[in-house]
Amino acid sequence: MAQAISPPEVIDGDPSGRRGGYSSDAAGLGRLRAGAFVAPALLLIAAFLVFPALWVLYLGLTNYRLTGTAAAEPQFVGLDNFLDAIANPTFWNSTWLTLQFVGGSAVIGQVVLGFTIAWVLRDRRGPLKRLVEGLVILAWILPSAVVSFLWVALLDRDGGTLNALLGIPGFAWLLDHPMLSIIIFNTWRGTAFSMMLYGAALGNVPPSHLESARLAGASGWQQLRDVVFPHIRGHILTNLLLISLWTFNDFSPFLLTAGGPDGRSEVLAVHVYKVALQSGELGYGAAVSTIILLINLVVAVFYLRLLRSKK
Repeated sequence: MAQAISPPEVIDGDPSGRRGGYSSDAAGLGRLRAGAFVAPALLLIAAFLVFPALWVLYLGLTNYRLTGTAAAEPQFVGLDNFLDAIANPTFWNSTWLTLQFVGGSAVIGQVVLGFTIAWVLRDRRGPLKRLVEGLVILAWILPSAVVSFLWVALLDRDGGTLNALLGIPGFAWLLDHPMLSIIIFNTWRGTAFSMMLYGAALGNVPPSHLESARLAGASGWQQLRDVVFPHIRGHILTNLLLISLWTFNDFSPFLLTAGGPDGRSEVLAVHVYKVALQSGELGYGAAVSTIILLINLVVAVFYLRLLRSKK
């Protein structure tokens, strides 16, 4: 016998399933109610993300300054600020230093150190593992100002702890090796995220695969290359994307070296601060910030294409 087809539900005399102008769905929300529900979040996003981004883009097209006539009556200058930035050797020097900073402290430092710690601790239990993880995470959660003060005390020329341990009093680490100092500083400070992400990823590698590789005579490196890395490829690329963008826009090197000496550690974030706030050239600083945003987008698209590509 054919099954009878029930007629559509009628709500308050409305066969369309609507009550009071709202559609009836699985969540019990119609478009109007759903819109009202997400409106506060959308307003916050617009106020703190969309509007500032549009405002920076607008400022980059003007000669706006903190003081003077240009502060009261800014004029539209088009792409002049962008062209000035591209022709400015200081901008390119900061870009090169930023690439060194990202490559040394994020791509090499945090990835390698974070994975090494996660790999060594993967099978360990007890207080030693908790102690190491706690120390690494502590460096990550402490405020940047506090961590920078500790590192200045560590690397101080006269009474620094490092010089006392090495027996080389008077050696100025922050003056003689500013980039190396901030690269090691950021590696130490940001390794916790990579360690936790890789620790979770390694937990998903089937132990039977590693055991089979060991029985087949694979060395430790071959196990990593042929078994571990293919399983955590997505985690590696995701980690690289996040820490590369965070490091690219990191301002904490200013707390250590203030971009000095003679601009030898003036990464792009510090460069923007100096030209926009110290020199008062907000229009030019906004243009450089927009260029940084475009570089971030290119980096993000590159990583996402790698993430979506086949192995």
